[in-house]
Amino acid sequence: MFFNDLELINEQFNCDFARPDQMDALWEQGWRHFGNHFFRYNLGFHNDEIQCVLPLRIRLAHFTFSKSQRRNLRRNTSLRTKIGPLNLTPEAERLFVRHKIRFREGVPESLSNFVPRRAADSPADTMQLSVFDGERLVAESYFDAGATALSGIYAMFDPEMAKYGLGVFTLLKEIEFAIDAKKELYYLGYAYEGASFYDYKKRFRATEAFDWADTWYPVAANTA
Repeated sequence: MFFNDLELINEQFNCDFARPDQMDALWEQGWRHFGNHFFRYNLGFHNDEIQCVLPLRIRLAHFTFSKSQRRNLRRNTSLRTKIGPLNLTPEAERLFVRHKIRFREGVPESLSNFVPRRAADSPADTMQLSVFDGERLVAESYFDAGATALSGIYAMFDPEMAKYGLGVFTLLKEIEFAIDAKKELYYLGYAYEGASFYDYKKRFRATEAFDWADTWYPVAANTA
């Protein structure tokens, strides 16, 4: 995709409440949100260059796990997962502090940059998936539930357990939850058209990308 083929999109607004069907409609047009701040943009600056932004989603009726994704799920069967309404705990705040040391650029200041403390303070139906090793919180992710879709917001994990692939694990468990809830789509969020830290989002079967007009088109997954 060439930049001169694109009309620049860089839009934002604040909203304190959106119905599930309204969230579906926003995601359909490439919108994201952190707290009550909604935004969408089709160009981003990464690795010292401008890159095209790709909103990605999975069409769940056609989704199957790859071999590596099934291995990830098997590897983490000893971990306990819990899904419920958003409710940030001091333990989650401490996990975030450990998690963010992984980043070299764009280091987030606070977990509240992404989600409010409680579900009641979110404009959408925001939930959290917590992963425990015994009684210790080792990963947590946050996602929204719409009428026909789920959308991931943020995920974090203990760097000491990096070899377990817990970032992908929480994503896989969210997809399982979406399938069990009879949702049609799971929104992965943004990636870049070129190579980037977000390439893990391109490794899911039945993935579609948005052309920033009105069309979602299938993209080949880099799976193993």
